[in-house]
Amino acid sequence: MKRVCPTTIIVVAAVALAGLARAQLFGPKMKKPGELIQKQAPMKVNQDLLKQATPDIAHIVVSIPKQRAYLMIREEIVADAPVSSGKHGHETPRGHFTVMEKDPNHHSSLYGDFVDGSGRVVRAGVSAHIDSAPSGTHFAGAAMKWFLRLTSEGVGMHIGILPGYPASHGCIRESVDGAKLFYDHAKVGTPVDVGDF
Repeated sequence: MKRVCPTTIIVVAAVALAGLARAQLFGPKMKKPGELIQKQAPMKVNQDLLKQATPDIAHIVVSIPKQRAYLMIREEIVADAPVSSGKHGHETPRGHFTVMEKDPNHHSSLYGDFVDGSGRVVRAGVSAHIDSAPSGTHFAGAAMKWFLRLTSEGVGMHIGILPGYPASHGCIRESVDGAKLFYDHAKVGTPVDVGDF
């Protein structure tokens, strides 16, 4: 029988323990942000139902967990579209609403940019109620095209950036084609349910 040096046993054991500790400390390799954020499925439209959809019979359902909005006739889905609702601290209100106002070229009275006399942005992404305008600038509200107002505080549905997660200041952002379709098939008084559906 071949004799093993005790020093060799200690070194091998130390290397094995170090590898085990490293695996426990750092766990599996971290995913890249692009792997965590999944691109939302595009809007799906049932063309047969769309031909029947009118503002008099349509209603809208917004699922906060799914980040989807549904244009509906009765219990049938006419359109299923991606959205981005309010982020933490600016959550989109949940409940039963009706469209209070339709404005194809709405601008925010709260969020936007400070621009100079030539229209150049001096400071972007500001709040008119919190931030002070630099000298020689004025507030220009963010564009909210195809706006459907849901609350008197200004929360509504409109075109916006869809990063794949809640990211707005409370409004329900929609894609360009989604916002236009919902706008065209809604009227003042159209029911809108927002919740954890």
